[in-house]
Amino acid sequence: MKDKFQMSSMVELTYFLGLQVKQNKDGIFISQDKYVAEILRKFGLSEGKSASTPIDAERPLVKDSDGEYVDVHTY
Repeated sequence: MKDKFQMSSMVELTYFLGLQVKQNKDGIFISQDKYVAEILRKFGLSEGKSASTPIDAERPLVKDSDGEYVDVHTY
């Protein structure tokens, strides 16, 4: 990041504005794992079983040409 932005501290950025930041040769990855863990703990769900996302990651999503338009502001 120091190549792209002026920075005053030259230590590696790991946490910023509630976001976890991981940097490696492949890029910069931002996540909210710590926030999610805190929410789960707050509501007593940290011991629950996780579930994988039920979507086939190998098949690309395609536009439904017969589908109806939806007002995205409703949601």
